Amino acid sequence: MPPDVSATGPVERRLRQKIEETFSPERCSIANDSPAHSGHAGAREAANKGESHFSVNIVSQRFEGLSRLERNRAVHRCLAEEIPTIHALVLDLKTPKEASQPR
Repeated sequence: MPPDVSATGPVERRLRQKIEETFSPERCSIANDSPAHSGHAGAREAANKGESHFSVNIVSQRFEGLSRLERNRAVHRCLAEEIPTIHALVLDLKTPKEASQPR
C-alpha cells in the first residue's frame, strides 16, 4: 500500500519522489524524525522547520554491486538539492537479497 502523502510535508514528498524516480525501490520508507529533535540547535537552525531530520530505508536492485559508501553517495547525489536544508539524514540502503536475509 502506498504511503499516505497527505500527512507528509513538502520536503518529505520531494525526497520520496526523487528516490522513487532514481532507484525504483521495491520498498521505501521515510520517517520524519524532526519532532523528536525540535529543541536541538540543528533543528532550530534548519531551513525547513519541522522537516530537518529523516530516517530513510530503501530496498533497491540498483544497489547491487555497490559498496555501502557508494550507495550513500548515490542517495546524496539524488537528493543534492535537499541535503543543504536537512540537518540529519540516516540511511539504511539494501538490495532485495540483503533485505530478505534474517538479521
